[in-house]
Amino acid sequence: MPLHPDAERLLSAMRERIPDLGGAVVDAAQARALFAELAPEHQPVPVHRVEERGIPGPGGALPVRVYWPAVSEAEPPVVVYFHGGGWVLGGLDSHDLHARNLTNGARAIVVSVDYRLAPEHPFPAPVEDACAALAWAAEHAAELGGDPARIAVAGDSAGGNLATAAALIAARQGAPRPVFQLLVYPVTDHDFTTESYVDDDGRGMLAPAHMRWFWDLYAPDAADRDDPRASPLRAPDLAGLPPAHVVVAECDPLRTEGERYAERLRLAGVRTSLQHCAGAFHGFAGFTDVLPFAAEAMAEAYSATARALDVPEPEAS
Repeated sequence: MPLHPDAERLLSAMRERIPDLGGAVVDAAQARALFAELAPEHQPVPVHRVEERGIPGPGGALPVRVYWPAVSEAEPPVVVYFHGGGWVLGGLDSHDLHARNLTNGARAIVVSVDYRLAPEHPFPAPVEDACAALAWAAEHAAELGGDPARIAVAGDSAGGNLATAAALIAARQGAPRPVFQLLVYPVTDHDFTTESYVDDDGRGMLAPAHMRWFWDLYAPDAADRDDPRASPLRAPDLAGLPPAHVVVAECDPLRTEGERYAERLRLAGVRTSLQHCAGAFHGFAGFTDVLPFAAEAMAEAYSATARALDVPEPEAS
């Protein structure tokens, strides 16, 4: 699994500074401080407007950040976005670039959700927040200027896990359903024996030990990990979920479970496309401003989202 040369150079420069969350770092507060300190600085990608809000959540006010695209139709779709970070790290600021790129790339209103984090709020709290945010977006889409008939979910890594879990719960409970899901290198299972886990050579940004650490904080009760809300790949039936576009990175311990989830969706009759990013590492979507291959890959994912949501192409200027 050779890394893309540009990825190799970037990770080589960062390797000495990447915290070992599965080893030396054993405290979530310390990990968050290091995560914030080591986060790359990005120039903000222009969007039309950004607004901070607080919406009702199971644990109280749930912070969200709403982005409006620079170019859009009269009533664009609304995408509810969940950030990655192993359910332990990250927030609205750490994934601001992701949300802005999604806003402009899909030409959609994006609601980025600052869900509660483990270990203070372990499973199922983040899933409950995800469901609350999806329900709020469906109810308030028109107020935001969006189309209530075109609500989607999106997320990367642990956020992809929450996105598809919320879609699964909505389908089973008859709640307002999203019409599409964009899942970028999602967590879909707690199986550490898959091909991509076993073959991981430690040269990427996410190591198997990191995922074990995240799972220990998110779902310390091992029995909870079999719950489809935590491991959607273990759901007995995925029929009725919305169409999906699944992005996997070649050099990522989560690659196999992402591929398996895409296949399970297809077998359940869900229209699903799988985008395999050769030479990419877990987390590459956060480096679109410095890695041209990452920008190209995510542009493809956002275009797939726009097509699935019937977003018209912008008029030529």
